[in-house]
Amino acid sequence: MTQIQAAHAASQKTGFSDGSSLDSSLEMIGAVMNFRRNEEIYGEGEAAEYLYLVKTGCVRAYKILSDGRRQVGAFYLPGDVFGIEADAEHTHSTEAVGSCAVVVFKRSALASRATGNSKLSQLLLDLTINELKRAQNHILLLIQSAQERVAGFLLEMAARERKSGEINLPMSRQDIADYLGLTIETVSRTLTQLENNRAIALPSSRRVVLRNYGALARLNA
Repeated sequence: MTQIQAAHAASQKTGFSDGSSLDSSLEMIGAVMNFRRNEEIYGEGEAAEYLYLVKTGCVRAYKILSDGRRQVGAFYLPGDVFGIEADAEHTHSTEAVGSCAVVVFKRSALASRATGNSKLSQLLLDLTINELKRAQNHILLLIQSAQERVAGFLLEMAARERKSGEINLPMSRQDIADYLGLTIETVSRTLTQLENNRAIALPSSRRVVLRNYGALARLNA
């Protein structure tokens, strides 16, 4: 029995809530697990038996390409559900970016509870649609210029953190580069250009102040 399977088995003594909060419902049927920085949550090709809800921290989904390069496909922040797959196996690997807590629950358990529960069924449909939109937006991002990609990434993170003035990035610049399909040097140079143009300020490598939201939005238009 794996660590995730054991944690899930221990969680089955809990009940299930029909409340409007998906987070609280998932926590009732799942088990909270803690992961260390860079610790794998699941690997590409493993059976997709479980879904995951980020409670704290950040998770990255990635693939190692045939030439050895890493392509980050998504970042998941608190409140995000990941592990949604069209088939029976995971198409990406996932790791904790830093220390994080994740609620782990069986797909089958959630599916059975969604039967006859229109609210939960709609929430599950929304999750699937959001994952599809995330993948589509990422594909579109990868065909833009370096400035457009970096500006779009900053705006995406601001929207997801529901902040318009300042964001604290949980991921490294290498992570960002692998997400945007750029080199780390290009990401750093582009951030410096945006800072010189007074579109952003960089008090630290992980803290970004959005000084001219309109200028960033025009780059991402």
